[in-house]
Amino acid sequence: MAKAQKRYVCQACGGVSHRWQGQCADCAEWNTMVEEAGVLLTPFAQKHHLRSGGQSVSLVALDAEVELPARLPTGIAEFDRALGGGFVAGSATLIGGDPGIGKSTLLLQAAAKLANRGLPVAYISGEEAADQVRLRARRLGLGKAPVQLAAATSVRDILTTLEAGPPPALLVIDSIQTMHSDLIEGAPGTVSQVRASSQELIRFAKERGTALVLVGHVTKDGSIAGPRVLEHMVDTVLAFEGERSHQYRILRAIKNRFGGTDEIGVFAMAEGGLGEVTNPSALFLTSRDESVAGATVFPALEGTRPVLVEIQALTVRLASGATPRRAVVGWDSGRLAMILAVLEARCGLSFSSAEVYLNVAGGYRISDPAADLAVATALVSALAERPVPTDCVAFGEVALSGEIRPVAHAELRLKEAGKLGFERALLPASAKAAGKGMRASGFATLVALVDHLLGRG
Repeated sequence: MAKAQKRYVCQACGGVSHRWQGQCADCAEWNTMVEEAGVLLTPFAQKHHLRSGGQSVSLVALDAEVELPARLPTGIAEFDRALGGGFVAGSATLIGGDPGIGKSTLLLQAAAKLANRGLPVAYISGEEAADQVRLRARRLGLGKAPVQLAAATSVRDILTTLEAGPPPALLVIDSIQTMHSDLIEGAPGTVSQVRASSQELIRFAKERGTALVLVGHVTKDGSIAGPRVLEHMVDTVLAFEGERSHQYRILRAIKNRFGGTDEIGVFAMAEGGLGEVTNPSALFLTSRDESVAGATVFPALEGTRPVLVEIQALTVRLASGATPRRAVVGWDSGRLAMILAVLEARCGLSFSSAEVYLNVAGGYRISDPAADLAVATALVSALAERPVPTDCVAFGEVALSGEIRPVAHAELRLKEAGKLGFERALLPASAKAAGKGMRASGFATLVALVDHLLGRG
């Protein structure tokens, strides 16, 4: 008799082991290995090959004329910007974010806009009853939108219902971790259930030309819960970022097969739902009339959109023998350590006896290497207690040698700064020509910038 092979699957990363162990060897998580039934192994199955017995697959030439996939603009400009122009028919989109960040609210607003244009839209909720979704829609002023609602968790029931009529143009599943497939054993939310449920829903979307949106839970470190293969199965992965205590939200594309991954959409949470923010720089700039030591404005770039943010630094001198602390919010702590090392080794400044605190105003997160010069400017200003002028911006990449390197799209950054009333710029020497109409100061090395800020030489 054929014997089923035992296997243990990690519920955090999807790693497979043939024996139980307390810690997953792939992701180092504890107590996540769960036994799952494996395939039946028979002598015939082990020896049989897959070179015959199947159906022929039609092969087409790479240069064949094909139609571009149709786009479904949601009517929410910031949402469409992150998607690359709107939903694509037959595509699968995964959107993740912290609880309460506004994922369901944003998708309900998008579904209502599409439904009001006469497109069939289905919203399936596995976490809330249909009445709860209906009450939220009324609170958002969307109560009369012709969106078809259902509260279900069985993938078989959902697909049977959808197959009975014309396919919807948009199908929202909220959330994929609550879906259950009766073809697989296990509770909803396990690796096998998430994988199997997603596969069946994506197959339906591809065959019927429906734009599918899956809402995904996130873990405590911000990554989407479930197997990593889920992100590979979908066409687009969107991350909804922001703090619940802050008003703004950022929709960022992590993966997009039909567009770029460098665009963001900015929203502000209000009583009537998520509103679009056409000028995001206004959210991240602190309104102040006087110059403050340790504050520098940095023109960040998100795709083709420049966003001005304020970088704040604070240094506190400690008594001899105390261990200084380094705290960073909104930036890479390793990058801060590098900038501090360059300032000490190349510029003769001492931060070893001072605590250093760095913050990006508004809860914004920066990964742009052009922020090096702005961070260095804020640190020098805080250490020397010399304020940077309020009408000045700074950007540039700092090398370990102390050289200030040019960055991309200098003209676009300066143009956005000029629109908001900034008149001065601290930038790499090779990019000084881009500062037309502004008082641009170019620096080849970090030492030259420090001398300029401290009035030396």
